Amino acid sequence: MTILIVACDRSPADNAKPVASASVAVTPAVVASGMPVELDVKFAVAPDAPPFQEDYEVFVHVVDDDGRMIGAADHAPPTPTKEWKAGSTIEYKHAGYAPISDYVGYATFVVGLYSKSSGERLPLAGEAIEGRAVKAGSFEIRERSEPYAVIFRDGWHPPEAPKGSGVEWRWSTKSGTLTFANPKEDVELTLELDQPNGVFSVPQHVEIRLGDAVVDDFDLEPGTLMVRKIALGQDQFGEGQSVALAVVSDKTFVPARLAALQSTDTRQLGVRVFRALVQPKQ
Repeated sequence: MTILIVACDRSPADNAKPVASASVAVTPAVVASGMPVELDVKFAVAPDAPPFQEDYEVFVHVVDDDGRMIGAADHAPPTPTKEWKAGSTIEYKHAGYAPISDYVGYATFVVGLYSKSSGERLPLAGEAIEGRAVKAGSFEIRERSEPYAVIFRDGWHPPEAPKGSGVEWRWSTKSGTLTFANPKEDVELTLELDQPNGVFSVPQHVEIRLGDAVVDDFDLEPGTLMVRKIALGQDQFGEGQSVALAVVSDKTFVPARLAALQSTDTRQLGVRVFRALVQPKQ
């Protein structure tokens, strides 16, 4: 969700009172690997919960039937936890993507709250799955089927995927080309990208080009995950068998040349792209 949500469990030796219970529902309820989803997240704060001393993060794990984690994502809830009150209910929607995995079947959301500074997890009410993490819902993953699969062509570095994360990305160079079969209908391109390094004094400016036409452009602030939804009309595609889009950044960097990054990476890097998805326009 990229992807999902988790609550916390109490082991037999953990007698701490739960501060809240958690639940997660996903739309659609049946998803394919990597497809966009929307989570309905709900925390019911315990009536006797003490004030939250800091703004905790929500962690999200997705596990398969064997208990293997196939996806994970952390996020800050829209209402910071220091503003949560005893007896209140916190509900919000969180957009993301289903895990990228070859797993097909039912998967479980495991949800928790943790401190970014110390890593401490808060006790939550519910069925314990792992240390202070509880079962918060389930959904079904089916085989992936994309009508217009996007291919990363020239200008991209090989994909990177931390083991067990369910997340994959590619770095662009200054300009990276994306291609897909000519849909001959109106479609929407969803592009999820970021710049995790604060290496520029001003944000990068990114253009999405279709031939000579700029179909979208925006400033990419460092440290912020951005999701762009770009409407593309069939009259823009011409009669060719495929469509080529360019993701162009006005600035690039080489990590090895920046002492602050303490890196030996000599690649030219533009932006980091997590998802490029083309779907028929709704």
